[in-house]
Amino acid sequence: MSLNPAREEILGKVRMALMRRIDAPVPPIPASARVAPRVAGDVNSEIEMLLSEIGKLSGNTRRVAHKQDLKAALQDLVKTEGIKKATVWKTPDLQELGVADVLRSLRVDMVSPHADKYRLAECDLGVTGVDAALPETGTLILRSSPERPRMVSLLPRVHLAIMRLSALRADLHQVFADVKDDGYSIFITGPSRTSDIELTLTIGVHGPKSLHVWVMD
Repeated sequence: MSLNPAREEILGKVRMALMRRIDAPVPPIPASARVAPRVAGDVNSEIEMLLSEIGKLSGNTRRVAHKQDLKAALQDLVKTEGIKKATVWKTPDLQELGVADVLRSLRVDMVSPHADKYRLAECDLGVTGVDAALPETGTLILRSSPERPRMVSLLPRVHLAIMRLSALRADLHQVFADVKDDGYSIFITGPSRTSDIELTLTIGVHGPKSLHVWVMD
């Protein structure tokens, strides 16, 4: 199938400038253009870098040493963010931590993570796990699946992501290998941000207004 005439003309000019024929073989990528995979530091350094980068993006971070400390952390969050209604992923990890049970004990109304988008949008808090995290940019990766509805991290005004140390990844090469067969994956770098044509920054228009990331040591 022939190309659009205008496109053929543009590509022809590019080939002429590069002094290449239409049937010329593609040259190999020079070694200088390749970026070596990032080498991770020790676990504590990686966590400190991750939390520092998240903080620079207006995210809130916390290290939770033990499962027993989780209730106090959730109590603080409910109070400071004014949480009245919440939804939580029903993953084995979050169920083992008892996140939903603690929130119920704090008199927070719980909504199923499989509820429709309108009910999820009414939630003050959405709690998820973290499938991968990139310390260099403070990016969290959430893999979408039936037990990990992506709307839980997108619609409530506050997103709490609870991660284990095993979620750390050195760079994107590892992340892409993890998620290559997934239907959806969400990359989160700080709270939702958007700017209009005059570059006026607004937080929380297209996603959560507040991001909390807790690392379970």
